[in-house]
Amino acid sequence: MAATAVLASAVAGTAALAPQATAATRAAYNGVCGSGYKVVNSAPIGQKGTVYLTYNATKGKNCVVTVRNAAGSAVPMFAYLYAYDGEYQEDTGNYTSYAGPVYVSARGKCVDWAGGIDNQSTWTYGSNCGSLREHRVTKGW
Repeated sequence: MAATAVLASAVAGTAALAPQATAATRAAYNGVCGSGYKVVNSAPIGQKGTVYLTYNATKGKNCVVTVRNAAGSAVPMFAYLYAYDGEYQEDTGNYTSYAGPVYVSARGKCVDWAGGIDNQSTWTYGSNCGSLREHRVTKGW
């Protein structure tokens, strides 16, 4: 009987150490685009993070930032934004928590925007088009 109690205790201890199944944590927008910028679109980057498209109606500018779900050692990341008049900005490098912000003037224009973390990326084409309504054609790799 003592062996059964020890085994039951060991099994209970193992179950307590097992990781709990939880929904994937999505990176929250971190506000780095600045005052007046509101999130108008976003796209997940696999399980690694989220790329956010923001807009400031007063300035007529969009901003993109790529945010990791969890900060850690520096990995390759990028944030990219292109307005349909040819203006674009990108930020690439090794970062611990986010890439960007990058800005373009895009009042009334469609934009392409993208973000990448390590070996995963998400690209959105012909988005928002002068509207704050979320619209996207996204390709993830």
